[in-house]
Amino acid sequence: MSEQNHLSNCIEGFIFHCQYEKNLSTKTINAYSIDLKQFQLYINKQKTDPEITEISKDLIKTYLQSVYHFKPKTVKRKIASLKAMFNYLEYENDDFFNPFRKIKIKLKETKTLPTVMTIGEVKKILSLLYEDLNGNSKQDCYTYKAQIRNIAMIELLFATGLRISELCNLKTTDIDLKTGSIKVLGKGSKERIIQLCNPDIKSLLKKYKKLYADHIDDDKNFFINRIGKPVSTQSVRLMLRQYVQRSGITKKITPHSFRHTFATLLLEENVDIRYIQGMLGHSSINTTQIYTHINTESQKRILTTKHPRRKLKFEVFE
Repeated sequence: MSEQNHLSNCIEGFIFHCQYEKNLSTKTINAYSIDLKQFQLYINKQKTDPEITEISKDLIKTYLQSVYHFKPKTVKRKIASLKAMFNYLEYENDDFFNPFRKIKIKLKETKTLPTVMTIGEVKKILSLLYEDLNGNSKQDCYTYKAQIRNIAMIELLFATGLRISELCNLKTTDIDLKTGSIKVLGKGSKERIIQLCNPDIKSLLKKYKKLYADHIDDDKNFFINRIGKPVSTQSVRLMLRQYVQRSGITKKITPHSFRHTFATLLLEENVDIRYIQGMLGHSSINTTQIYTHINTESQKRILTTKHPRRKLKFEVFE
């Protein structure tokens, strides 16, 4: 180990590695930083800034016990953050013993199925967006431009299954309206191309780009706000929430619901799950397979109308 082998130095070195060598997303780095800072605060109550070799498996176990009041998903993330750092230290230092090699953790995480909309619910939300636009006679005002932008963002979420962060991070150069292709930088900086095939949505994006032509640069974000800054994920959530409330839909609908709906409705149209995996940017097919379990109504319809038992007729004589 190097001379700077205290916990604080190890955490700092790991975060530097994630940021500048692995080029991880800001969201991932922030999560690592929060989790490791919490671990450091706990350890410092036992001994201030100890050497990393002083952190035993028993000390890690007691720390994990102290965070088990969090939701299983949060605990799982905190464990993953610690494992990632200790694995990094083990890789960097041949003489370092990784305490996680002596720890076996089985954490049951309650599976929560994602919220999926029906096509009718999608229609309700889009109808309200278009009604507001068509009711605005002042096409030269900012409100009209913002309405075009809002419709374009929601249409794009539904048409492509993008994550909300991917949508807000789209650069002008990522969208080719001539070919209808969109370059997306997903989790882990993995790049994928999604085809935009609906002519109405293409026209909408062209209109948006024309309206904002004086405000968006080629190397900057495609979707911007009133002051020319990138549209935030929070502002999209708030905007969508207003339309969901007005629509009377009681489900908890978020921008991510459009991603789930995109996948589910494509599955109902018998699209191969591996194509959907590629469009969603999932590295594992296991992640995509959740969509095969979430539409009970579709399952009922299939079993009612397609199961061969319906062709068999029997009578019970009393």
